[in-house]
Amino acid sequence: MSEDLTPYRIEPIALSNESTVVAEFLPDRVRETAYQSEAELEKAFIKQLQLQAYEYLPITSEADLTTNLRRLLERLNKIAFSDAEWDRFFTTCIAGANDGIVEKTTRIQEDHIQVLKRDDGTVKNIYLIDKQHIHNNSLQVINQYEVEGARANRYDVTVLVNGLPMVHVELKRRGVDIREAFNQINRYQRDSFWAGSGLFEYVQLFVISNGTLTKYYSNTVRDGHLAEQRSKRSRQKTSNSFSFTSWWADAKNQPITELTGFAKTFFAKHTLLNILTRYCVFDVDRKLLVMRPYQIVAAEQILQRIATSTNHRKLGSTAAGGYIWHTTGSGKTLTSFKAAQLARGLPEIDMVLFVVDRKDLDYQTMKEYERFEKGAANSNTSTAVLQRQLEDPNARIIITTIQKLSRFVVKNKRHSVYDQHVVVIFDECHRSQFGDMHAEITRVFKRYHLFGFTGTPIFAENAGTTGNPLRRTTEQAFGDKLHTYTIVDAINDKNVLPFRIDYINTIKASSSIKDKKVSAIDTERALLASERITQVVNYIREHFDQKTKRNASYSHDGKRLIGFNSLFATASIDAAKRYYATFAEQEKELPHARRLKVGLIYSFAANEEETDGLLSEEEFELEGLDQSSRDFLDAAIKDYNALFGTSFDTSADKFQNYYKDLSQRLKKRELDLVIVVNMFLTGFDATTLNTLWADKNLRAHGLIQAYSRTNRILNSVKTYGNIISFRDLEQETNDALALFGNKDAKGIVLLKPYAEYYKEYQKRIEELAEKFPLGQAIVGEAAQKAFIKLFGSILRLKNILTAFDDFAGNEILSERDFQDYQSLYLNLYAEFRSVSEAEKESINDDVVFEIELIKQVEINVDYILMLVEKYLKKKGSGEDKEIRAAIDRAINASPSLRNKKDLIEQFVDSVSTKAKVDAEWVTFIAAKKAEELDRIIVDEGLNADETKAFVDYAFRDGAIPAAGTAITKILPPVSRFNKSNGHGVKKQTVLDKLGAFFERFFGLI
Repeated sequence: MSEDLTPYRIEPIALSNESTVVAEFLPDRVRETAYQSEAELEKAFIKQLQLQAYEYLPITSEADLTTNLRRLLERLNKIAFSDAEWDRFFTTCIAGANDGIVEKTTRIQEDHIQVLKRDDGTVKNIYLIDKQHIHNNSLQVINQYEVEGARANRYDVTVLVNGLPMVHVELKRRGVDIREAFNQINRYQRDSFWAGSGLFEYVQLFVISNGTLTKYYSNTVRDGHLAEQRSKRSRQKTSNSFSFTSWWADAKNQPITELTGFAKTFFAKHTLLNILTRYCVFDVDRKLLVMRPYQIVAAEQILQRIATSTNHRKLGSTAAGGYIWHTTGSGKTLTSFKAAQLARGLPEIDMVLFVVDRKDLDYQTMKEYERFEKGAANSNTSTAVLQRQLEDPNARIIITTIQKLSRFVVKNKRHSVYDQHVVVIFDECHRSQFGDMHAEITRVFKRYHLFGFTGTPIFAENAGTTGNPLRRTTEQAFGDKLHTYTIVDAINDKNVLPFRIDYINTIKASSSIKDKKVSAIDTERALLASERITQVVNYIREHFDQKTKRNASYSHDGKRLIGFNSLFATASIDAAKRYYATFAEQEKELPHARRLKVGLIYSFAANEEETDGLLSEEEFELEGLDQSSRDFLDAAIKDYNALFGTSFDTSADKFQNYYKDLSQRLKKRELDLVIVVNMFLTGFDATTLNTLWADKNLRAHGLIQAYSRTNRILNSVKTYGNIISFRDLEQETNDALALFGNKDAKGIVLLKPYAEYYKEYQKRIEELAEKFPLGQAIVGEAAQKAFIKLFGSILRLKNILTAFDDFAGNEILSERDFQDYQSLYLNLYAEFRSVSEAEKESINDDVVFEIELIKQVEINVDYILMLVEKYLKKKGSGEDKEIRAAIDRAINASPSLRNKKDLIEQFVDSVSTKAKVDAEWVTFIAAKKAEELDRIIVDEGLNADETKAFVDYAFRDGAIPAAGTAITKILPPVSRFNKSNGHGVKKQTVLDKLGAFFERFFGLI
């Protein structure tokens, strides 16, 4: 009897047994009980290092140290130096007369392969440290090393890497404050590290411990601290203080503080060598940044996921990626940069795409990347530049926006880059990456790993109702949560500051109000009452010095500063304007020196937070602003210009530069308070900012993001972030902190069984047919609101049901009936909006339109053209009237086709029965487009060639560019001597007309 045997398929599992950070550390249960002196602590520490295969050297002099260095470099490089070669190499490549800490750090971090000129005239590369094969390096430990500088000193414990001192450990006995070890490094070594050949200036990391508590920090923290102490303001508290020392921890963020545990983990040979060779970043400001354990874990989890998913052939799925939840302020940009840099170095990876979510590449992200590696931020300003970079084999890290990447995908249905092995990293994986753009990008790329970084993930509890129900949370869109570091972890580790929150009651609502529906505008109107605005400004002015600690001075960025500065978050542009005007009014009688330096910034996308708590991102475009808001902003910018001698305004380029200048002055504490709507509330870091005044409804993501502007560590003067809320946000604050402090928050929106959703859907459809039969008018506002609510719930249910295969063919409503109901719904939406705009009131909060859900299922041009083809075939029969009605219904049911209705109707009337519909459509639209553009050119007296080129670029890039000089080139010349030349008005008129023209024709061919 024979049997076919299916051979086993064996695949390697790529798991590193040498993770830099231990997965979980369990301390020894047996505790010593006897008193321990400092000498005994040192002896026990050295013994532990010897158990971990460190070689102990009993050397205490520079001559011995240099001899050992020569021996180990010979061993590492498999070479024997002649005495002349060693002298040459030592004096030029190791201990140059003019080299200091910066030069020596540069040598280790960026230039670790030095060139030796041999006696015979040949040259040889000499490695000071082998970064590729870390276990080729030798680790030794010495203690009580003596040096004679300005005064004699004796160092506790030093770790040598290939003979060079690279880690120095300063110990104090148990019971002594660990800060004494920190201060002692500065106090008794400030005049001796440079002594002799200055080899101790190669120390990259310092470790301080009193046995019970152990921390580490970089050489530039110590060096900066000393430089400031040597300055005249030596008593000042500085930014290079003890606050910048770090705890070591395991992968679960449990600190490993006891010296024995620290020695077993941090000083494990592979861990220490990985930190020195892979997890330090020497930035362009010549500061050595040593990554914290949670940052290292995140980077390694990403590398491990790339390896395992590649081996398991999981590319192009969520199983090949994942997301990192690291709270706001924990250094996500450094972590993501290092992950991108390490991924770029993997031989199998062709390219790393770093994606930010802004219409224009995020200024701060650019600056941060440039800080870590000059030229790393290959930013791109158009899809054409992006295309060139994607096709350049040398462009290994490309930074772009999701919008530009999406446009590239739309324009290039097929491209060789889609088949490359790419890593895509999202800087801040918010909801915008869950939508159509995300779907489109993941559809075309075949061999990708998708990783997201976020401080505020979207969980089931705070997910919105729109979008694909299978891709509604961060976990559903990006895959597994690879590592977590919550706001609670960060505050416990003192990597960010805790918050101090004051709730200031500024409005008392009538007790009866909660029993009835009151539109949001009524509350907002009360909140904008001039009496309340005056009281709030009074309160801020009275408490400003207290909250921003104007009685304390410190040194920052080479300057002496007194106190901190603040942001004022307002609910709307209207509120921002009123507050700015009130500050100006209240302070006009004061001498300039006593006035607060108040800035103002907003742009068109300034709306209330959305239902899921995300703050809508403000762009740099101002064309959507009403004229009075733009004029007001211009006046505020004039005030700013007078204050700082600048020349900004609201024209496109100058406004972007105003944003950048304002950002820099906030960081340098040259402004006291900046009034914003949404700008600067997400992604903006200023260490000098300690206070947020909030007169704005905040919740979930938006609340944590806004609060986190205040809690960056600066120095020992700044002990917490101040939140002063003029609205009752206590419950929202508690809910947000509970959600984003909970490691186990659910990451999946659990779909109920199909039958439960379908039963609910049937019930709603029956109610719709009974209460609002087609063909009968919906009379009265109450009935209209009831219809909006009911049809909105049907749209939400249908959105979920379409994720189930069982739903196909069981929709109950025919396509036509659904279109008709959708047309009614859109019509009511248009009516409510027009009333709202006319009365300057927001739509009542009991009317919620699910327009995003309609856009997901809306009719497109291809569907219309298919109907037109059907219509032509049936022309002259009775059926053609039915098809013509179907075309009308389809247009009315689509938000994006309504403004194109006359074009489609004209085409239907003009096309011949024998024509090829697709070709005729292209010809027809091209002719109409040219005709309407010519009319605008004539009506506005524009430069014809420049205008046509301007419009062509707009259709290529997917938007009418209001920024830059392109728009000014198409405008007719205006006399510079005529004060009322109306240049701004003309420009806005032309932008409005071209914008409407663009919306009308975009996407039609």
